[in-house]
Amino acid sequence: MNADLSFGPATGVGSMPGGDAREAAKTVTGTFEDFPFLPELPARGPGADMIGRTAGLLVELYARVEPSGWRIGDRPGRDTKRARSWLGEDLDALEEFTQGYEGPLKVQAVGPWTLAAALELKNGEAALSDTGACRDLAGSLAEGLRLHLAEVQRRIPGAQLVLQLDEPSLTAVLRGHVKTASGYRTHRAVDRQLVEATLRDVVGVHGDGPTVVHSCAPDVPFAVLRRAGAAAISFDFSLLTERDDDTIGEAVEAGTRLFAGVVPGTDGRLSDPAGSVMGVRTLWRRLGLQPGLLAEAVTITPSCGLAGASPDYARKALAHCVRAARSLADNPE
Repeated sequence: MNADLSFGPATGVGSMPGGDAREAAKTVTGTFEDFPFLPELPARGPGADMIGRTAGLLVELYARVEPSGWRIGDRPGRDTKRARSWLGEDLDALEEFTQGYEGPLKVQAVGPWTLAAALELKNGEAALSDTGACRDLAGSLAEGLRLHLAEVQRRIPGAQLVLQLDEPSLTAVLRGHVKTASGYRTHRAVDRQLVEATLRDVVGVHGDGPTVVHSCAPDVPFAVLRRAGAAAISFDFSLLTERDDDTIGEAVEAGTRLFAGVVPGTDGRLSDPAGSVMGVRTLWRRLGLQPGLLAEAVTITPSCGLAGASPDYARKALAHCVRAARSLADNPE
């Protein structure tokens, strides 16, 4: 696929404020006419949150809410049913507002390593503590995503689906920074090759379709994600340092698209659209890349999900992303 056909110039990360699926779908499809996404509304409660929503997609693995978080159980309970019901509601709303739509459409789910760091086993420790549990979880997630993508495609046949895997805990997993249940120790760092191979398997469920991996944590492992098959990497642009230059330059030259999170995810004053993408232009110059390639290589997004924003700010932030992307395309220098 050509990068310019697979992705639009601007989109959102995933979460939106409030609890009205139709309102969220209407906002997203009205703002991003050429790259909408399936909104997530975590304010509705457990099962609409990032972990619970993805737990609801798992095949032959179930999770329920405990005081400490989501825990893997033996059978589907009330929490699984609630997660699936909300996802169905969100899909109904998106389907309603994308009648006749043709073009890229993004759906998000938590990636295998953030899921392994967040889901507890029966003993209360993270699935991350058990290699076999991590493998089972990744297999179940891959199968669930395959079914989910097929369902979205059936509902919106003209969509070119883009799968986004949210991996905010990935750097912590690689560095051995994920805390144990007691909070006094951390789980051992997971071998980089195992991390990469597992990600590659999950990315592979989308076949020829593009997968973007999102993390709004510092030190995104660009090289690992690129080797695992990510067609695009989504990150909080404000957390980049010049240390990241080489890996970003290599990624762009290898054809990896950057989803640059340049618009703040919580309420605040928005700069002018050109000001929002000034840092992207500066990075481009520093890397010695062709300015004309900017619009082909970059999608503009908020820095992270918008669940913590007010509905009014969320609408403004999304519209600002569209204007900032236009400014980048019009004036790449």
